[in-house]
Amino acid sequence: MPCNNFQATWTRRDALRATACGFGQLALAALAGERTRAEQPPHAGAPGPNTARFAAPHFAPRAKRILFLFMWGGPSHVDLFDPKPRLNLDAGKQLSGKDVGSDREQLGELLGSPFRFDRHGEGGVWISELFPHLSQHADRLCVVRSLHTEGSAHGEALLRLHTGQANLVRPSVGAWVSYGLGSENDCLPAFMTISPPRGHGGVQNYGSAFLPAMHQAMAIGSAETPIAQAAVSNLGNARLSASQQRDQLDFVQSLNRRHSKSSGIDPQIESLIANYELAFRMQSTMPAIMGIQDESRSTLELYGIGSEPTDNFGRQCLLARKFAEQGVRYIQVSTNYTWDHHQKVQQGSIAEAAKVDRPIAGLISDLAQRGLLEDTLVLWGAEFGRTPMVENGDGRNHHPQAFSVWMAGGGVRGGLTYGATDDFGYRPVENPVHMHDLHATLLYALGIDHERLTYRHAGRDFRLTDVHGNVVREIFA
Repeated sequence: MPCNNFQATWTRRDALRATACGFGQLALAALAGERTRAEQPPHAGAPGPNTARFAAPHFAPRAKRILFLFMWGGPSHVDLFDPKPRLNLDAGKQLSGKDVGSDREQLGELLGSPFRFDRHGEGGVWISELFPHLSQHADRLCVVRSLHTEGSAHGEALLRLHTGQANLVRPSVGAWVSYGLGSENDCLPAFMTISPPRGHGGVQNYGSAFLPAMHQAMAIGSAETPIAQAAVSNLGNARLSASQQRDQLDFVQSLNRRHSKSSGIDPQIESLIANYELAFRMQSTMPAIMGIQDESRSTLELYGIGSEPTDNFGRQCLLARKFAEQGVRYIQVSTNYTWDHHQKVQQGSIAEAAKVDRPIAGLISDLAQRGLLEDTLVLWGAEFGRTPMVENGDGRNHHPQAFSVWMAGGGVRGGLTYGATDDFGYRPVENPVHMHDLHATLLYALGIDHERLTYRHAGRDFRLTDVHGNVVREIFA
């Protein structure tokens, strides 16, 4: 149409009539954009030491923080929390694949459990004799017997437990929590890991991957090093006063901000700025938290500190409680690689349970006494369980097909046993819970919708649960 004929053939009324639907589309797009921005955490590159600290949960949370007790190596569920009378009755016989839904004709010789199980508390939770102290908290425990995952090797299974996937490099659970909620304390990170494993994925198990670096965990020590010997480097400076350090940091930060301003928004630079600020602030908080001088004798005894074999894990659990008090969102405590009982599963389980039973029970008691248990979700578990079949004469092999975890506090239903495995503990037969479901449930406890907590990377929106995951709502009160 010639331009000089436009006004003659199109009136203002004609233009409005033809474009009316477009105005509605623009309005809808604006509303959708506002909703999307409202559902996402603040920009990861926003200034401040813990930028997501003011992000609101998607819905009312059950818990403010998670404390994960990681038993590296894979404890035997059929010796600890999932008693199987049929397993003991048929010990020494071959397990037929058809009895447990396997395509294999024979799976191996069955190995019974040498340990006595009893029901504890009003809920009647079955717990092995190896956990006499933990058994006193049976009515606070929600035992999930039907967890399953993929990966029969430790490396793959640890990555699936800690990051949700074993392919590519993914952010860890704690990093996602930090990204979504931030810390409640500007002087501490949102994510701490105490004595983390150096093998089977190493730093990937607590890394931030493609999330901004500020969401990676601060690691204290390693699983192979006694926590009493662990230290946080550079907490003090004998050569410069605090005011001199502040001046020095202000100068460095001015250069960082100038570079950031000239190069545009860069989450990596902003994370560097935030981490420098956080490191400076930590100098005033970490020394007091790392020490135990301010704890009473009765508290130290509660955790088993000062006696063997509980001293090391007791110190780790006490440190975790102190971080929980200070507003850290996600805290992991790890044992050494000592639950991998391919041989001597009886002796090994006795030795490892003795190291952690009293400290874990002490942690639960201490959290409850301080009013922290109700908004702290305590999770106990590992990368997988052990086979009901024997290996190497008196051991058990890796078993990702079915294993047990338990939770306490954080709004879960105490005294509850959820899910069930078959007569041999080989597969879930009631309310199976995949690792993705567990991760979705942990985020749910914190008030986070796992489908809405996403981060744009490499052209797609990533999330902890990938495209999977169902919240196990039945375990909450």
